[in-house]
Amino acid sequence: MKKKKSLIEFEEAVAHVNSFTEPIPADILLKLYAYYKIANSNFDNPGSRTPLINAFKANALFQAKNMTKKQAMKAYIELVGKELK
Repeated sequence: MKKKKSLIEFEEAVAHVNSFTEPIPADILLKLYAYYKIANSNFDNPGSRTPLINAFKANALFQAKNMTKKQAMKAYIELVGKELK
């Protein structure tokens, strides 16, 4: 079965972020984190050992909570294209 174009673009954007060698600003990372989690329907608690980082991650997820999977994928792709390319 052929993958949808949006899913392929999302996977390419994720691969780009994972291979990025420059430091990524924290606000961008938090948005990417939230969009990724929503796009993958993964609502597990943040796994950092640092409570403050967990709080920032939980807040980022909370701010994006009304997005659909499709909207989250699109937002992720757009953010990578705007900030990291």
